[in-house]
Amino acid sequence: MISKIFKHSQSDAVPSARSKILPNLSREQVGDNVPRRGNKVSPIIGSWLMKTAGWRTVGEIPNISQAVVLALPHTSNVDGVYAIPSLFALDLKISIMGKHTLFKIPVLAQLMRWLGIIPINREAKGSVLQASIDKFKNNKTLFLGLAPEGTRKYTDSWKTGFYYLAVGANVPILPVALDYNTKEVRFLEMVYPTGNIEEDLPKIYAQYGGVMPYHPERLSQPLQDVNRAFKG
Repeated sequence: MISKIFKHSQSDAVPSARSKILPNLSREQVGDNVPRRGNKVSPIIGSWLMKTAGWRTVGEIPNISQAVVLALPHTSNVDGVYAIPSLFALDLKISIMGKHTLFKIPVLAQLMRWLGIIPINREAKGSVLQASIDKFKNNKTLFLGLAPEGTRKYTDSWKTGFYYLAVGANVPILPVALDYNTKEVRFLEMVYPTGNIEEDLPKIYAQYGGVMPYHPERLSQPLQDVNRAFKG
């Protein structure tokens, strides 16, 4: 299965000048304030997988300890085949939220914590947004990954919880793109939310111009609009 996915990625890619805009990103360029896995083996495995797939990681990660990380576009489970090895290669730890009930099994809980999954009780009193803000308050180092599209299918808008989370936790937003055209995991320019979502969202949208997802027909409407403007 993995070999078929890698073959698809290599044969279907179309050269693009976009790949020349951002420099290659390596583990040595990630600062000591950024959350790290601290594992010596996973970076070697991750780098080998990325090289085998013909993919690379580009851009820059500011040397900060907290951020809301956006994973876009997300149109297929295949995205993880490239995203996860990229994070391993950088020795970068990006956490995601998981149901707290999954942590009741000790062995599974240990694995999930190693993967960067942190428990959240969606049924507890109070909002999930406030619970997520509290995660930042209780963790000095935390890159929390979110997929604003909220689905792997087409959607006409993004869920904006990520924005209000960043505002509430007083942390920046780090957009990341998976581009199947250039075969890049692309760390884009950091956005510091002002509290004015109408002004800040277009700054995030614009950075995804020209990005090609695994399933182009499932691309969310905001990114379709950006791509249309990018090509025009």
